[in-house]
Amino acid sequence: MTSRATPLWIALLLAIPVIALWLSRSTAPTQPPVPTAVPADLSDLGTIPDWSRLNRFQSTISRADFVRQTDEIFTVSPAWRDWFEVGGTGVKIRTSADPAGDFHLRFAPEGLENPIPRDWRPLVELPPAPPDRPLEGLKIAIDPGHIGGRWATMEERWFQIPGGLPVQEGDLTLAVTKLLKPRLEGLGAKVDLVRGETEPVTTMRPEGLRQEAGKSSAGGDIAELAERLFYRTAEIRARARHVNETLKPDLVLCLHFNADAWGNPAAPTLVPRNHFHMILNGGYTDEELALADQRYDLLLKLLQGVHREEAGLSASVAAAFVEKTAMPPYLYDPQARNARNVDGNPYLWARNLLANRLYQCPVVYFEPYVMNSVEDHQRIQAGDYEGLRTVAGKARPSIFREYADAAALGLQRYYQARTAPPSSR
Repeated sequence: MTSRATPLWIALLLAIPVIALWLSRSTAPTQPPVPTAVPADLSDLGTIPDWSRLNRFQSTISRADFVRQTDEIFTVSPAWRDWFEVGGTGVKIRTSADPAGDFHLRFAPEGLENPIPRDWRPLVELPPAPPDRPLEGLKIAIDPGHIGGRWATMEERWFQIPGGLPVQEGDLTLAVTKLLKPRLEGLGAKVDLVRGETEPVTTMRPEGLRQEAGKSSAGGDIAELAERLFYRTAEIRARARHVNETLKPDLVLCLHFNADAWGNPAAPTLVPRNHFHMILNGGYTDEELALADQRYDLLLKLLQGVHREEAGLSASVAAAFVEKTAMPPYLYDPQARNARNVDGNPYLWARNLLANRLYQCPVVYFEPYVMNSVEDHQRIQAGDYEGLRTVAGKARPSIFREYADAAALGLQRYYQARTAPPSSR
């Protein structure tokens, strides 16, 4: 009898704590669930913005200036108001699908704007400079576009006419960079290179981005998507971190060579004409504004007053290029709705590119020449040289020196105002 009762007593003893725990839970007040953040739609490899960082821009811009710049420069349609609710004294910005997370920015009365906090210096805030060194003390970062070298084929910035030398944009921009740097230093600038060789800045590689590529809505081959994430996105984001966190320049020069469609890179099509334009940040499409990080980046650009400086710099550089090269402007298709013309200047266009969006200072973004035009291809094949040579039927400097000279001349003329008394700027 004793041996049969023992298991029953043991079971009862074990059950007592369980019953007590159940009773305590049933009588305790119900706790509200911990709120979770509503996920925001983000760009590829983007991070959730810290909207509180925009509080430093409270009362730094008037309502009229905010609306004008957003309407005329930074967007391509009135749909931006779906994300920015403009009131009389401020604007409410949607940060996610949760209205509780909206960010409120106060406007300043016209003429009573607070000083703009920023790490870079516009022309009007620079100290006077000697007449022969108008770039004195200016911090410039040169970003040679693309990567080049062994990566050129992957990044689709390579072609080769049978019997000719390969044309690789990343190598061409680096060649111009090495000529431009001493020219700018001779004018007084402190110059850093974002990339100094034909290797990526990012430590990421395509094989490590395959999982991220699998999340893409673009579809297609995962390996190819991972490669694009590597050279189009991870690489530019790594450069942006280097620029914003380490170099902290007053402006960035993004050097590129343009091209028209060339078809098969091993048997490319050459086109009869070249063209030239400069790209400023702006022209955010409706689809881009639906991404939280791009709305945030737009505001950082707008509130820092970047556009005014980019417009002045780009106009000066464009004038120098036209003077040196007489290249016609590249004209965007108005039906594409992905760009805005700036100030009626046919050479200036506002577009939302990853580099000119992420670099937190004015960006002078060059798109001269057409690598696969008959004339420019011959000049590229001729390589770099001093003085003049007859190339494509005309005595010319090397295309690389012409590029560097025009860029330096445009910057020199823009900052020449520093040599005048501050009151006359």
